[in-house]
Amino acid sequence: MSNNYFDEIIEKRRSNRKFDPNVEVPNQVIQKSIERAILSPNSSNMQLWEFYWIQNPAEREKYTELCLGQSAAKTAKQIVVFVTRADLWKKRAKWNLDRVKEGIQGEPNKLQKRGLDYYAKLMPLAYRSDIFGFWAFVRRCISFFGGLTKPFYRMGGKADQRVTVHKSCGLAAQTFMLSIAAEGFESCPMEGFDAKRVKEALNLPTGAEINMIVAVGKGTPEGTWGPRNRVPYEEVVFIK
Repeated sequence: MSNNYFDEIIEKRRSNRKFDPNVEVPNQVIQKSIERAILSPNSSNMQLWEFYWIQNPAEREKYTELCLGQSAAKTAKQIVVFVTRADLWKKRAKWNLDRVKEGIQGEPNKLQKRGLDYYAKLMPLAYRSDIFGFWAFVRRCISFFGGLTKPFYRMGGKADQRVTVHKSCGLAAQTFMLSIAAEGFESCPMEGFDAKRVKEALNLPTGAEINMIVAVGKGTPEGTWGPRNRVPYEEVVFIK
C-alpha cells in the first residue's frame, strides 16, 4: 500500500451534492463502511449511537422531502442516518461492565477494578438524569469542589451529555465517509433536514436524536461546488 494512500482518501473525500443516476452503490460497500464506523473512537466506549441504513428505494424517496429537497438526498443511491442514543446509557454501561467481568479470573486486578468502578459507578453518575435536575446539580457540585485545587472533569446536565454523544456519533460518521471514499464512491453529510419528521419516519423514541444524514452515490463533476477552500493553517493552528 502506498504511503500516500491516506492522503489520497482525504483528498478524494469531498461533499458531492449530485450523484450519477446510472451508477448503483453495492450494499456490501455500505455494510463494510458501517462496520468500519462502528470501530470509531467514542466516549468511554459507551457506543451511544445507532445507524439506520435506508436501503429500500421507496423509503429513500421520502428523504428528498425530509431533507428539504436537497439534491444530494434526491439523487442518493444509499442513505444512512446517524442517530445518538444517550437514553441507552444504562444498557451500554451494563454491556461494558459485563465485558470487564468476563475477563476476571479469581480476584480482579487493578485495571479490572477500575473498569468495574468505571461502568458501575462513574457512568451512572455521568448519565443519570431526572426531571428536577437533581443529578445535574450533584454533578456540578462535584465538579466545582473537585476542581478547586486541581484539574477536574467538569460534568453537567443534559446539554453536556448531548455534546458528548454527538461528538462520538460525528466521529463514526466521518469514519463512514472516509470508508466510502476508499471504496471509490462519494458522500454528502446533510444537516438540513426536519429532525422531528425524520424521527417519526424511523419510529425513534424521545431520547434519540438525529446527528446527521449521509447520502451516498457516485459523484458527478457538477456535484462538487468549486475548490476546497480552507482558512490558512496559520489562522487556525496555534503552537504553545
